[in-house]
Amino acid sequence: MLQKTHSAAGLVAAETILVAHDVPFLSWTAAGALLLGCLAGTIADVDKPGSTMAKVLFPLSALLRFLNVRHRTATHSALCVAALWALTLPLPALYRIVFVAAYASHPIIDLFNEKGVQLLWPLKLKIRLLPAPLAIDTGSASETIFRWLLLLAGLYIPLSTIPLKSIPFLSNLPF
Repeated sequence: MLQKTHSAAGLVAAETILVAHDVPFLSWTAAGALLLGCLAGTIADVDKPGSTMAKVLFPLSALLRFLNVRHRTATHSALCVAALWALTLPLPALYRIVFVAAYASHPIIDLFNEKGVQLLWPLKLKIRLLPAPLAIDTGSASETIFRWLLLLAGLYIPLSTIPLKSIPFLSNLPF
């Protein structure tokens, strides 16, 4: 999947956490969490040479290359998600949960790709959720549709938290 798709998935993950924790969307806390979600959703591609995250986090990317970590292996694993949870314990709880959920959204949506993910790394088993003919190829029209669905969810989630009675022209409706 492309970076913009992973960013959209991170956004949806962050919004879901904000709703679950009753954080108002029009707050600095929410703004920080949404930005964190958009960024964290893309970090797992630090293992892919040439990716934006590999450039931004060059020392980490170089270390992963030196250790011969291949794309969609260690950084896309449940073990990495668990390690990130432990490493982020000093963060405030809301931001830790947003970071880990948005990061975890990356390998989760890569499970829809034909190449799959080594979710149980260091085991060599690659897992994918769809058969090859239905899989979402990176940069394909099906990925674009998937990204638009994520973006629609990203619009729906905050809008669904607004009580209809608070909208002036809807306040007189009987429902």
